[in-house]
Amino acid sequence: MPTISIITPVYDGGHQYLPDVYRSLVNQQMPPGWEWQWIVQEDGESGRPLGALPADDRISCGQGRRSGAATARTMALARAIGELTRPLDADDVLTDGALWRDIAVLTSNPALGWCVSAGLDLLSDGQQIAAPDDFPAGPMHPGVIYDHYEAGAHRVISCTLSAYTELIRAVGGWGALPASEDSSLLLACEAVASGWMISQPSMLYRKHAGQSTRSTAFHDETELAARQLSALQRAEALARTGWRWTPTTKLSPIAEAAV
Repeated sequence: MPTISIITPVYDGGHQYLPDVYRSLVNQQMPPGWEWQWIVQEDGESGRPLGALPADDRISCGQGRRSGAATARTMALARAIGELTRPLDADDVLTDGALWRDIAVLTSNPALGWCVSAGLDLLSDGQQIAAPDDFPAGPMHPGVIYDHYEAGAHRVISCTLSAYTELIRAVGGWGALPASEDSSLLLACEAVASGWMISQPSMLYRKHAGQSTRSTAFHDETELAARQLSALQRAEALARTGWRWTPTTKLSPIAEAAV
């Protein structure tokens, strides 16, 4: 049965929203014959985040010494059984039809390696706010994400990425960075494979006081510049090889769901 693997890193104390994540997965209408796998990796060894998960054979649990979200994501990737993989943070949720749309785009366009989509900010009062400057729907012009990222304009939420699992593995998974590892992976995928933008929002990006992107360390100018430079240099090095990744797995096209 073809599968899309969902990878969620979590740490002890940051797992209060996992029930919401799980509900958003259970509520996904999947294409006929498709299934999802949820890989939850604790960044640490307390066992408490994993102990809060329901009994479901579709959930794969793991843990390891605390090394940051990038390491947790890449460790989780070793357990991915899906032909496709998508990251999902422990405080965000998928919108209805998100996985179906990802699968439909990637299976209907055999030259694609990845896709991204719009997202909505989820405020503490329940409001959902759309980003003001998403990319237009359709094929992504090669290097367009790189160009905007280099200029400091982040026009796509990097963790909306869905990609062939083999592509993610081929570019080395998530960048070994203290943050922005999802941007590093997206830029690496863009450097060697064709992508697509889906206009329908696929996730609710939860805004709350405890999120890492609000920390002082995340906004430290020296670290931020180094993170961005590392991600850009990785993409540049991949692009200079001239290598282009194309799917070797043949997946049957799926019609887009009316959701």
